[in-house]
Amino acid sequence: MELKLVLQIVGTLLGLFYLWLEYKANIWVWIIGAIMPLVHGILYLESGIYADAAMQLYYVAAGVYGLIVWKRKPRKSGDGVIRHTHRGWIVPLVAVYALLHVALYYILTEFTDSRVPLFDSMSTALSIVAMWMLSRKLVEQWLVWLVVDMISVGLYIYKGIPITALLYTLYCVLAVLGYLRWRKMANHQSQAHGYVAE
Repeated sequence: MELKLVLQIVGTLLGLFYLWLEYKANIWVWIIGAIMPLVHGILYLESGIYADAAMQLYYVAAGVYGLIVWKRKPRKSGDGVIRHTHRGWIVPLVAVYALLHVALYYILTEFTDSRVPLFDSMSTALSIVAMWMLSRKLVEQWLVWLVVDMISVGLYIYKGIPITALLYTLYCVLAVLGYLRWRKMANHQSQAHGYVAE
């Protein structure tokens, strides 16, 4: 069996398990989130999607960071619960995304033979922001992932890895369902912990 096909199948199975754990807000999401990038990293290198390949190193580090944050004992009421993104964080998050996008685009166009630098850098920059939002259990991380998933579907079809594109099509649907579930959980937890959701 061809290496790219094996990597797509294994990556898809891990990805489905990861998404189910994320949907359930289960702490094991971070363990799978540190393993899955190794498979996807090799696949993306084989497919010439360099920013996404490099991004897998960030995912491993983010998996360790997320596990630490989710295991940490809350310091005050409302810490560690699912909540909406504070309005004051929106501009900084957009600024971080924009800086990352420009920097990654520059690296891809100047130092690699990437044929998809715009979309590769866009999905990677958004993914970095979304992972930080996930570590903070912010509901709107699902909306950022939805954009990443839609970009990735087209990118992976173009680069000839259709099984992974199919996985990301499913991710689009599950991102919507995850958003609805987490929004409901955030509203319930805000009432239970006595803080106002932003």
